[in-house]
Amino acid sequence: MTSAQPLHQDENQLGAAGAAVPGPPLPRLGDPWSARVAQAGGDDLDLVHGWMQSPHIDAFWHQAWPRERWAQELAGHLAGDAVLPVLIGRGDQPFAYIEVYRVTRDRLAGHYPHLPHDLGLHIAIGEAGRTGQGLGRALLRALAEGLLTADPTCTRVVAEPDVTNAPSLKAFAAAGFRHAGEVTFPDKTAALLVHPRREEDVPR
Repeated sequence: MTSAQPLHQDENQLGAAGAAVPGPPLPRLGDPWSARVAQAGGDDLDLVHGWMQSPHIDAFWHQAWPRERWAQELAGHLAGDAVLPVLIGRGDQPFAYIEVYRVTRDRLAGHYPHLPHDLGLHIAIGEAGRTGQGLGRALLRALAEGLLTADPTCTRVVAEPDVTNAPSLKAFAAAGFRHAGEVTFPDKTAALLVHPRREEDVPR
């Protein structure tokens, strides 16, 4: 299950409200999940780079880049306040790579009435053999709840998977994400999915 990465806007395009918002937080997860910031070198880089070469991830992320480019990508995220790269573990095993982003600093911001603290989520389960077992939906629910806990000012977590990614859409729905329309980007048509803190937090 994957959710492809959008392009991120330059900070000088942000409004005053968005500029005042802190970077995305690390989700607060309970057993059996763990989350830590992914580093731009060493074993973390090897893991993310290796996963991104996998056909089930590359089919929607389209980022089967050389190791050096992934080092630059992770370093750029770590140096900014738009995207937080995170490695998710299940038990004592690496399970997924995720990116938590501030919608107000993302191209998605122009496609729905976002709020400054809205958080977005991209997810790639590392091993194809661990998909299709219900683990993805369990993780997505934990991530949404963990991000809402980590940022009390955030009222909703969003995602924008490709409309052709049926397994991902099914997993997000089972995890409590609501369909809130479609978004057309140059590279894909995405489903706008929203996990609200409260029912009234679903964008209209």
